[in-house]
Formats: sequence, C-alpha cells, structure tokens
Amino acid sequence: MPEVMFNGPAGRLEGRYHHAADSTAPIALVLHPHPQHGGTMNNKIVYSLFHAFVRQGFSVLRFNFRSVGRSQGNYDRGEGELADAASALDWLQMYNPNASACWVGGFSFGAWIGMQLLMRRPEIAAFISVAPPANLYDFSFLAPCPSSGLVIQGTADEIVPEAASKKLVEKLSHQRDITIDYQTIQGANHFFQGYLEQMEKTAEDYIKRGLAEQAAASKAAET
Repeated sequence: MPEVMFNGPAGRLEGRYHHAADSTAPIALVLHPHPQHGGTMNNKIVYSLFHAFVRQGFSVLRFNFRSVGRSQGNYDRGEGELADAASALDWLQMYNPNASACWVGGFSFGAWIGMQLLMRRPEIAAFISVAPPANLYDFSFLAPCPSSGLVIQGTADEIVPEAASKKLVEKLSHQRDITIDYQTIQGANHFFQGYLEQMEKTAEDYIKRGLAEQAAASKAAET
C-alpha cells in the first residue's frame, strides 16, 4: 500500500494507494470524516472501506484533505475539500485510464463530499455513504441523485440520528432510475465501535453485488 503525494488545488495532498494488477480493474476513491474533528484517511471506517474495495479487485485511493497530516492548505468549509476530492479522482483516473467502473465511498463529512462529487462527475457509477450527516449539512443538491448507492447507518448514532439518514434515503428513493440500498446496524454508534466488522461486511457485500450487476448490464449491452 504505497504512500503517494499528488497535486491538489491548495498544494500537495497525501494519500495511500492500492493498484490492482488488472489494467481494467474498477477504481474507488474513499473520503475521510471532518478535518477539524480528528478525521484522517487512517480513520478505522475509511480504512475498512478501503480494504473492502481492495478485496473486490479495485484500484483504491484514500487521502488526507487539505490541512490534514502532510496535506498542504487550510480547511475550507467543504468547498476546498470537494476540489481536493476532484483532484484525487483525476489522479486516480490518470493511473487507471482503462478502469471498467468508478465508485466513491465516504464516512460522515466524507460522505457529504463524496455525494457532491457524484453530482459533478458523471463517470461515478455507484457510491457508499456511511453515516451521511443529513442533520448537519444540506443534501438538497441531490436533485436528482445520478447513481445508485448504499447508505449504512448505525441506529445508536449520537452525531447523526438514524431518523435523519432515513429521511434522506426516503427522499432519494423516490427518484427514477436509481436504487438506494439502506442498511442499518442495530446498536452501532457514529464510529461503529464494536460493529466495524459488520459495517465492513455490509459494504463489501454491496460492492460484490454492484460489480455483478454492472458486469451483467455490460454483457447485455454487447448482445
């Protein structure tokens, strides 16, 4: 899992990257929680999502937003962090020009950034959002949400109430041509302490299903 540094809009960004052997392997970008509340690319949930993608054959990048770790720049209320994520995706695509699919995953603040990136980058085929902070940030930009995805929420989340995520999912589920898979983990708090393996398995099962569905759709399009 080599350390990488790449150019972002406010300076160099620090990341960790896994490169799959298959040149057509799908790619995934994983985004960490709030930079001003201890969020880094080494967060346990981010790390778990990263490895769920690795095990399913993806080339995967996780990185530190500006001002975190060795990433340069200053916190920018989400606007700059979205630009950082776009630069990270550019870097990932540059090294994987023949990737068969593109996914984005994020936890908390990272889920909010990831879903904004989804709106700006039509090549993103699917998303995984863990505890999206629908009570803290405006998600009305998802109109319409362009891709299907998975939302994972702990029922004992003390930062993002389960009701807030459920309301967001219900709103998205009324949109045409996409499917939102909503999975709750009973008893899990915001950081899924004691439930990390269950969260990771939920994400990996969804990735596995998503890849199978994308492969089937691609095969059907060829016939």
